[in-house]
Amino acid sequence: MKYLLVIMLSLFGFSKSNAQAKSIHGFKVEALDRSTIDFSKFKGKKILVVNTASECGFTPQYADLEKLYKTYKNKLVVVGFPANNFGAQEPGSNKEIATFCQRNYGVSFPMAAKISVKGSDIAPIYKFLTDKKENGVKSSTIGWNFTKILLDEKGHVIDSFESKTNPMSESITKYLK
Repeated sequence: MKYLLVIMLSLFGFSKSNAQAKSIHGFKVEALDRSTIDFSKFKGKKILVVNTASECGFTPQYADLEKLYKTYKNKLVVVGFPANNFGAQEPGSNKEIATFCQRNYGVSFPMAAKISVKGSDIAPIYKFLTDKKENGVKSSTIGWNFTKILLDEKGHVIDSFESKTNPMSESITKYLK
């Protein structure tokens, strides 16, 4: 009888994985320095994921991302994901990106290795972040560099913010107070 119920629920699109939102805590990604960023280590903190680029009009947001990270370091982790998907504005190598971020903005928050955040070669973590079928909460569009996605302490998507949203804006910090 139990198996029959499981089969019937599966046929109607219900399953444990769909009923419960997946968590970002299951992901590990390569960092700019070739180490590993293990999202399970961020359990209990909110996570702000941002696709970044070094040659974008929004690049100065690195300064406010760093300020946000330092201001709320007890409850928030910012993770940058360099991507060259928009206007070829992140042409550098991982080493060049790391040097740029440190030299120009003193970035101390985790920075992942360069990935694709949209299209046919989208990185699995961004597929999770932007597809409701994957994250169980909402679909988001990465429309340009510095789009932000906020996750809760359990690793579930809370909200997304367009590039023009400043990292220190009330629309983001209200979740951290």
